[in-house]
Amino acid sequence: MKAKGIIIVIVVVALLVIAGGVYTIDETEQVVVTQFGKVVGEPKKASGLYFKIPFIQNVNFFPKNLLEWDGDPGQIPTLDKTFIWVDTFARWKIGDPLKFFRTVNNVTGALSRLDDIIDAAVRNLITSYPLIETVRTTNKELDTFEHGIEDMGEKRDLGNVELGRKKITKAIMDQAQPKLAGFGIEVVDIEIKRVNYVEQVQQSVFARMIAERKQIAEKFRSEGKGEARKIEGDKERDLKRITSQAYKKAQEIMGKADAKATKIYADAYGLGPEFYSFTKTLEIYGESLGKESSLVLSTDTEFFKYLKGRTGKE
Repeated sequence: MKAKGIIIVIVVVALLVIAGGVYTIDETEQVVVTQFGKVVGEPKKASGLYFKIPFIQNVNFFPKNLLEWDGDPGQIPTLDKTFIWVDTFARWKIGDPLKFFRTVNNVTGALSRLDDIIDAAVRNLITSYPLIETVRTTNKELDTFEHGIEDMGEKRDLGNVELGRKKITKAIMDQAQPKLAGFGIEVVDIEIKRVNYVEQVQQSVFARMIAERKQIAEKFRSEGKGEARKIEGDKERDLKRITSQAYKKAQEIMGKADAKATKIYADAYGLGPEFYSFTKTLEIYGESLGKESSLVLSTDTEFFKYLKGRTGKE
């Protein structure tokens, strides 16, 4: 019975020893093995199953994939004395696990080193060039002025880009990488995430933009009023032309009608002059004499010659 217990204890101890001496590495990891704080052998970067001396050797795991560094936005003056906020980020990896372990030891320590070195490189490069170099990449003409200030002959000169943003970020990377290599860190990419004016400069820029937009709007209003006056003038001209043509046409029609009426009257007068005179006189009687009309005329007047005939008096 006692022998059986000893065997069980031996088996348990053996299992613990085996468990403590076996470890695995996956595709995203790399390992540095240490013994009493000192590195043993070469770093292990391939994935698989590995063995170590139990309880004596320790396994230090480090990530093998790309890691993220996101810098804090900082206020930096450019060469032309414009203060801007610059926000940068980087992608990095552990290139040399041994150097990494002996210097920064862990990812947190590495991030602290990245803060110091990359921020210094960013500040150094940004302050060495005008603002236009950090903002733009090429001298390609912008289309933001279309239907805007250039229509008024006030297009601003933004400056000439000699280096450009891409080359500046590359220069930042070239400046930071040699310093980080001593910590076993390999920088894969550094980019400027955002560039913005500081608050005081923003207010000045916004005020200028508002003034320019108002100037453009006033120009469009002026052009619109001029176009409106032109349209109104064309309308008045067309209206007068149409009215004149209509009046001319009406006068022509009236003239033709009067001529035709005169001809009819003349023809009628020629057929029966006495009858025509009689009917016209009756029309005049009807138009000039009413119930309240009073006339004092001589009995010899020609006006009543037909009345005289009806009464039998001469």
